[in-house]
Amino acid sequence: MTVDILFTGGPVFTGTGSPVHGHAVGVRDGRIVALVPESRAASLVGADTRVIDLAGALLAPGFQDAHIHPVGGGVELLQCDLTGATDAADAVARVLAYALEHPDEPWVLGGGWSMHDFPGGSPVRGLLDAVVPDRPVLLMSRDHHSTWANSAAIRLAGIDADTPDPSDGRIEREHDGRPAGTFHEGAGDLFAGVRPEIDDDLKYRGLLRAQELLLSLGVTGWQDAMVAVESAATPDPTAAYLRAVEEGTLRGHVVGAQWWERSAGLEQVDAMLRRRDAVAAVVDPRRLSLGTAKIMVDGVAENQTAAMLAPYRDAHGHATGNRGLSFLDPDVLRQAVAALDAAGMQVHFHALGDRAVREALDAVEAARAANGPTDGRHHLAHLQIVAESDAARFAPLDAAANLQALWAAHEAQLDELTLPFLEDGAEARQYPFGDLVRGGARLAAGSDWPVSSADPLAAIHIAVTRIAPDADAGTEPLGGVHQRLDLETAFAAYTSGSAWVNHRDHDTGHVREGYLANLVVVEPNPFDLPAAAIHTAAVASTWIEGEPVYVRGGEVRVAETSDAERRTPRDHPSESAEPAAATAS
Repeated sequence: MTVDILFTGGPVFTGTGSPVHGHAVGVRDGRIVALVPESRAASLVGADTRVIDLAGALLAPGFQDAHIHPVGGGVELLQCDLTGATDAADAVARVLAYALEHPDEPWVLGGGWSMHDFPGGSPVRGLLDAVVPDRPVLLMSRDHHSTWANSAAIRLAGIDADTPDPSDGRIEREHDGRPAGTFHEGAGDLFAGVRPEIDDDLKYRGLLRAQELLLSLGVTGWQDAMVAVESAATPDPTAAYLRAVEEGTLRGHVVGAQWWERSAGLEQVDAMLRRRDAVAAVVDPRRLSLGTAKIMVDGVAENQTAAMLAPYRDAHGHATGNRGLSFLDPDVLRQAVAALDAAGMQVHFHALGDRAVREALDAVEAARAANGPTDGRHHLAHLQIVAESDAARFAPLDAAANLQALWAAHEAQLDELTLPFLEDGAEARQYPFGDLVRGGARLAAGSDWPVSSADPLAAIHIAVTRIAPDADAGTEPLGGVHQRLDLETAFAAYTSGSAWVNHRDHDTGHVREGYLANLVVVEPNPFDLPAAAIHTAAVASTWIEGEPVYVRGGEVRVAETSDAERRTPRDHPSESAEPAAATAS
């Protein structure tokens, strides 16, 4: 047997455990057909074989992002993009520059501003009025839980001092009650009636722009955490995905999580099943499926809408009456999850506060009691604070912990807007990855891009160190060293773990015979680096079904046949056995 492609000359992370050394990987017809010792690799080389010289770089399964918003993120890259702003002045300057460059756009739309750039995490309308006084401006925060508006947008939406806070949100106000300019959570929906919709062409261009970015970061598949949503602020990406499938431009494999509308009832289950089945009737589910439901259980801690067991504290350290928001009554949540589970739908929870995590786990437990074991593979994303007793509940319930590891380090938004307002000792409970592992939880990983960087290697660095690369000397790891992950576990979360969550562990997430050749080459090999330097590793190339879809520098390093022969001696019987990881089920 000869192969189309042979990867040789570097360690191979197979999806679990430590990388194997002295082995080559053969690909034919888009699938992995061999993981063999180098001593046997020469026999796989034919006249047309491309021998890829890894030169010590790491070969691994393609990363899979288990929680991301590609279309919205791509659209924001095409609109007023504030993600690169360094402070409030820079953010305002970028708004002005965009407005001047696009004088014919009736609205200035976009997002990416950081809460830690503004006092109290809430920018005011006057900053926008000073640079764009003549047309409405609406800008989503980087975490997409708050909206920044200028006076023109506020007037157009008819919002004033008499407008009450919605049940699922809050309006920041001036001393006389008028809107100050920031609208948290559901309060941002007050602009829905006037905000222009994002058209299908822009959604499609946003998807392709996002895919270009993701492929450059080694991401070959993802779970879109917000599809089938009816909101002008958040475009439903379903049509963009279907167009990309039809036109052959969708390269990654995608699971879409259908949005659970919290103001509606259990009748949504039937509607979700109809959407799921309609897409399955026209699209290969290996490319796109809609078999997941996304339920927002709570908000975020920075604006004190994450659901907590203990009350938030005020600026003086005194307990308030606020424990955050549960967007669904716990009884309704249990009913919804049981109904979805019975219908064969996966549930993807946004659960950030410890009370939200408990309510989500309670709902999974209720579904198990009602339906028995299923293959739902339900997963809880974010998990900023998890009660110690709940960390041990994931494994028995077969629920996965979906980690956004890039957040698990000290940074301004956490240190200034969150930790001072939580109960004493809460820092030790932030993103308790170590506790989850010790409790036996299955891990998956995602970025929540565009909330934060989509770069898996940047997130893996934080998962292992719990310290940001640019942190001051002496910075302590968030939550303590016992909450760190080892590098093998972090890599597995972003590969085989997310593949399991996406119901794609049968053909992706591992370097294993019969699996799709969805692969990433990383250099230098992160396993050879000190932990503090993991972030310096970068993706050299990304492969989907045996085809290079991204190559840094534009060229794949191809070895001469003679080089491959020198690297694949035939006389090493001690290397004749394949590693256990290559044949494990």
